[in-house]
Amino acid sequence: MESSIGDLSINLLASVIAGTAVWLFQRARRRRRDARRRRFFGLAGRAECVIVAPRHAASPSPYSVNQLDVAAIVEIATVARECGANVVLKVQGQNVLFDDTLHSATEFCVGGPEANTRMKAHLATFLPGLTMDPYEEAGDALHLRVGGKVFTRVPGESEFAALAKVDTGRVGKPLFLVCGQTAITNRAAARYLSEHYPTLLSRYGLHGQFCLLLEVVRPSAYGDRVVRERCDVTSAAFSEA
Repeated sequence: MESSIGDLSINLLASVIAGTAVWLFQRARRRRRDARRRRFFGLAGRAECVIVAPRHAASPSPYSVNQLDVAAIVEIATVARECGANVVLKVQGQNVLFDDTLHSATEFCVGGPEANTRMKAHLATFLPGLTMDPYEEAGDALHLRVGGKVFTRVPGESEFAALAKVDTGRVGKPLFLVCGQTAITNRAAARYLSEHYPTLLSRYGLHGQFCLLLEVVRPSAYGDRVVRERCDVTSAAFSEA
């Protein structure tokens, strides 16, 4: 009887030790994963995060934002808050210059160059090989051009967005660009970044630059849910056209 009780006690103790070891291992792994996530996004140590929103193309107000662009902003803000960052929202045109907050913060810039003057400046400065034709010239096609390739929008069938991470020279403060042909492609690209960052981290590392062309498939039927990576255009986008 005493032997049985002793064996039971030993087994219980072994189970507790094993369970505790597993819990500690999983906790440590989760903390490492979260730390890598924060470093990938440049949001470690309660960092400042600035999201620059595009204007609504159909609104007379320069500071009105499309509902789908708001959804893209929420996707990004959720990631930032989960990383413990302080989030600041700015609408394009409020301040063209790099003020102190923007200079010291990790920035996420959303929208095409016509809807967001800051995106236009970023493309010209950091990704000169990537351009989007203005609506007055291209109409609904809104051609995205990079590396000799043209990605033409077919409304409701095939629409595109460029997703980029840029090293601006500020250590640990990258710039993320979500440059879609439409608001729905902006949201799709923002969700792609949020959901696929582990793959991007594995492919490009904590601090590597990248620029991807994403296709939103049949948004008239699927909204922003079906997204395909069409190609990696990093080399072409970061080079002079």
